Amino acid sequence: MAAFPWHARSRNYVSEAEVCKLESVPLDFGDYHPLKPITVTESKTKKMNRKGSTSSTSSSSSSSVMDPLSSVLDGTDPLSLFAAAADPVTTAATTDGTRKKRDKDDSSAVGSDFEPWSSKRGEILARYTTTEKLSINLYMGSEKGKATTTGSAVSEKVRTRLEELDDLEEGSQKELLNLTQQDYMNRIEELNQSLKDAWSSDQKVKALKIVIQCSKLLSDTTVIQFYPSKFVLITDILDTFGKLVYERILSMCVDNRVSLPDNFSPDCVNDTAKETCLNWFFKIASIRELIPRFYVEAAILKCNKFLSKMGISECLPRLTAMIRGIGDPLVAVYARAYLCRIGMEVAPQLKESLNKNFFDFLLTFKQIHGDTVQNQLVVQCVEFPLYLTLYSPAIDWILQCIAYRAPEVLLTEMMERCKKLGNNALLLNSVMSAFRAEFIAARSMDFIGMIKECDESGFPKHLLFCSLGLNLALADPPENDRLQILNEAWKVITKLKNPQDYINCAEVWVEYTCRHFTKREVSTVLADVIKHMTPDRAFEDAYPQLQSIIQKVITYIHDFSLLFSVEKFLPFLDMFQKESVRVEVCKCIMESFIKHQQESTKDPVILNALLHICKTMHDSVNALTLEDEKRTLAALINGFIKMVSFGRDFEQQLSFYVEARSMFCNLEPVLVQLIHSVNQLAMETRKVMKGNHSRKTAAFVRACVAFCFITIPSLSGIFTRLNLYLHSGQVALANQCLSQADAFFKAAVSLVPEVPRTINVDGKMRPSDAFLLEFLCNFFSTLLVVPDHPEQGVLFLVRGLLNVIQDYTWEDNSDDKVRIYTHVLHLLSAMTQEAYIYHVDKVDSNDALYGGDSKFLAEVNKLCETVIAQILDHLKTLGKEETLKRQSQLALHFFNTILAHGDLRNNKLNQLSVNLWNLAQKHGYADTKTMVKTLEYIKRRSKQPEMSHFTDLALRLPLQSRT
Repeated sequence: MAAFPWHARSRNYVSEAEVCKLESVPLDFGDYHPLKPITVTESKTKKMNRKGSTSSTSSSSSSSVMDPLSSVLDGTDPLSLFAAAADPVTTAATTDGTRKKRDKDDSSAVGSDFEPWSSKRGEILARYTTTEKLSINLYMGSEKGKATTTGSAVSEKVRTRLEELDDLEEGSQKELLNLTQQDYMNRIEELNQSLKDAWSSDQKVKALKIVIQCSKLLSDTTVIQFYPSKFVLITDILDTFGKLVYERILSMCVDNRVSLPDNFSPDCVNDTAKETCLNWFFKIASIRELIPRFYVEAAILKCNKFLSKMGISECLPRLTAMIRGIGDPLVAVYARAYLCRIGMEVAPQLKESLNKNFFDFLLTFKQIHGDTVQNQLVVQCVEFPLYLTLYSPAIDWILQCIAYRAPEVLLTEMMERCKKLGNNALLLNSVMSAFRAEFIAARSMDFIGMIKECDESGFPKHLLFCSLGLNLALADPPENDRLQILNEAWKVITKLKNPQDYINCAEVWVEYTCRHFTKREVSTVLADVIKHMTPDRAFEDAYPQLQSIIQKVITYIHDFSLLFSVEKFLPFLDMFQKESVRVEVCKCIMESFIKHQQESTKDPVILNALLHICKTMHDSVNALTLEDEKRTLAALINGFIKMVSFGRDFEQQLSFYVEARSMFCNLEPVLVQLIHSVNQLAMETRKVMKGNHSRKTAAFVRACVAFCFITIPSLSGIFTRLNLYLHSGQVALANQCLSQADAFFKAAVSLVPEVPRTINVDGKMRPSDAFLLEFLCNFFSTLLVVPDHPEQGVLFLVRGLLNVIQDYTWEDNSDDKVRIYTHVLHLLSAMTQEAYIYHVDKVDSNDALYGGDSKFLAEVNKLCETVIAQILDHLKTLGKEETLKRQSQLALHFFNTILAHGDLRNNKLNQLSVNLWNLAQKHGYADTKTMVKTLEYIKRRSKQPEMSHFTDLALRLPLQSRT
């Protein structure tokens, strides 16, 4: 193949920039500004009927953006039409019901600020456990009790149900003994499933029997410490039953496929549904035993809505009175709690019945301290303080229901009533748990007085101070009382001998201390914690609480110079001896620092402390550490590094980076950040010196460059190294460190052959060609301004890079090598210009060094000829049927390169461009639109000065159709 000499066209970059500049158009800003709020006019269209042509249209200005779907449909979307066509009576009833619901007093509804029972359920199950053996009675259904699948006579159905009831009386049940807690819970879950199965198979009597048997279990207190958890499990079954009955009756009310609205009245309910509902209440009323009768009726309390408007309000006082017949105070209080729960769900506005429920409990409170209870505890070997804690979930819930949005007068009255009772620590604790924090905080000293008067033997005082502390973490007490409150509480807390009791209280009161006091008080509290938790390594059993204390301290103290000046803060961290916990604490501290530290720092106290913390995180990394964890730790350490600044003391800054490199060598992202930071430091030095380095700053910049050159090889990522070599070389060049820049660029060139054909990207193997192409394009842009080394010959870096590209093993079906060669032509064309398009300040590029010397230009053109030959050879290899499309695309790509950078007044180059144009179209793979636009561009260029030869070129470029 004949060689094609390259002739780059001469460029005047300044005049080209002027020609390409966008035309400026004067704009009147009187009524328009891009940041001015937009007012959108929305058209609202009402359709009078489905077929009617009359419509009333109203326009209104709205600041919200109009829905594009609505605007297209013009307000007549199918759903709107369907709604308009619905039964007018139903529509009116629904609208009226919605309006009434909206107008209802907010205080009668339960809002999102009310903590639901479901949030307490898991806590109770986790807290109240037992290792003792449990027993349970299971209902054993008989075959004759099962409903037949075929239609049977009514009399047969009645007889079957009577037989089932007889079975119940005859004791058709099985007692399971010696069950572990887990076995017991599994059996309860089986009963719950049996209930659902019986209901779905239309065995309603069997379902009722299961519920009755489960309710009976709530009268059993033989394993008393498990009772709260048993209550949770059994009431789950009751809730399921209540829901099934309600939904069954509700489904019977559906008339003409229209269901009842949410706030229906009994008048809307048909007779069949009412009769079924009454039947359920009659069945329940026939249950002989009090406890199952109470619980099952309470479970379906909501069904009273089908019978009477006043049904629920009449039933609640009666059910409240029924509880007076329960002799065991623990069983009774949980029955009251269940009634409160159901009451809040179905009729939250009926607070009077809930209040009556609680006052009834107060009247029977002395039973807790009676002989019967004491004898029972002796038999079960249960301590009285432990017994009292069994009441907490129930009393807490009752008080939460009563206190919800209650006036202060009622809360004060309840508090006074509790005050008058003897041995009232249990009640006092529940009051502090349930009442609003603001109410408790405003009367903190009153509550402290009541706590002091409590009997220590019944309910421990430290638990009362815990409850008080939790309230004071949410609301502030009067300012004058704050110190006295802390002193009174800490007097009790510091005397606790049990480390677990102590740390539970200290954890709560640390937040109060941080919230209202200075570092002196915080340090005192931390010192006291260290003193209590260090003996016998008690801290090893209290890591969660100690972590919580650290979290609370850093939540309230955002000034880290103040935080690390707290004398006992760092000694407190030393208690975290378990590595995983210590690392988590360090991460919390670093996250807080990055979030709250607004300005860079050079405070030695902060730097030393945080370096120690970061070192702890870094040293936790080993071969088993997950990549996500490494990324998290590296991000936190990098956040710290970015916040360190010594101002104009650049040498001190570099020393810090050197120390950080030695400390964090196992985390690659940290080393990358350090390289970037040192490069930035070198550029800041250049900025301060305005590019004119003194001997001292030149030496400093070379030290920065040396730091990067030494650090980059320790990185594992191939493209990370390549990009950092390029970036650091650019920084060295900008600081007139020419030999160092050459060293970086040589290192990058020598690294290219090591690029693997596939690399890991986000856990998946990807071809590396695209990444290499991107890097080389950036590299070429830099090489334009790199001056030749006086001892290395012309364009030694470009030649070296071309050799590497030539020898690199490319993918068989890849054209990236040729695309790179076209970019090399761009670079070489720019190198032949008299003045380059850009320069590095105070660095003479080859345009200044050679001054357009003919020998230099001849060398460049010779390189161009070699590159063109390589491109044409590759195009020749694509002449096979399966590669013709790639040949067409590459031919057009090369044509565009010649068009942009070549001097087409040269006949050989002109002919080459025509040949490439024809090759692109030869086999019908060229995109016609692209070809047409390219030809139009050539014709436009021909009208510009000194571009008349483009006219002849345009005439020689035919457009061929695909056919």
